Amino acid sequence: MARPTRKSPDPAKPLVKSPVRIGHLDTAALIGELRQLHEEAEDEHISRMPADDELFGALLYLEAHAGALKSEKARRRAAVTRVRLWEYLREQVDIHQAKAIQDARAAHVEWADLAPALAVKAANAAYNKARRMQALLVEGSQDDRPVRRTPEAVREAERQAAVLAAAERRAQERAAKRHALLAPVAQHLLDVRDGLDDEDDISFWLDQIDAVLPECRTATQLLSLSTYVEALVRQAQNAERSTARSVAKTSEARQALQAAAELVCYASPI
Repeated sequence: MARPTRKSPDPAKPLVKSPVRIGHLDTAALIGELRQLHEEAEDEHISRMPADDELFGALLYLEAHAGALKSEKARRRAAVTRVRLWEYLREQVDIHQAKAIQDARAAHVEWADLAPALAVKAANAAYNKARRMQALLVEGSQDDRPVRRTPEAVREAERQAAVLAAAERRAQERAAKRHALLAPVAQHLLDVRDGLDDEDDISFWLDQIDAVLPECRTATQLLSLSTYVEALVRQAQNAERSTARSVAKTSEARQALQAAAELVCYASPI
């Protein structure tokens, strides 16, 4: 009986299983612990060790002076910690190199000029290597699943990231336009309050708008103003449905309410 052919994974599909990573480390604290081990061992050259936040230099020193530790327990502990820190550094190098490539391309550096820096011989090899690294920068755009380091996977992840970024920009632009319209609409409501039905609920929300509008500058104040305008529109619409008559007694009041209702509708998700 013939064995079934194993299907190759879709090169654009993200990995389901996350690779094991060191993740975030307090590297200065770990280097400090290793420094203390060397001080306790009376390492005569410890004064030459770089500062705790100079990770690469400190690791080179600890490697060169590993023999200064006399205790086997201290040597084991220091060696394992150094292995962990080098692995952490390896993870960070890939990410930061990918960002450096992005900056180089933004500065119009050609792939042929990047090839020697990436230790490859041709422009297309530099491009392909950079695309594989780019997976590190777009990882997490697929529901926090790691991205395969294939051109297809990176392109798909970048496409989805671009879609999300565009949606976020549209939402921000929409909010900015709405905030620009909010104060004039609220002021118009105050200007025509004599032409609005003086029932208690509408008067209450007009008072709230009047209280916050003069000093409406911060995001919190804008949110409060928006809430009060929406509440007034909602109250007016409820009153009109229950009484079958308009709460606006003048044409200007009707225009002000209409503008407020349109602003509320504009804020609603489509």
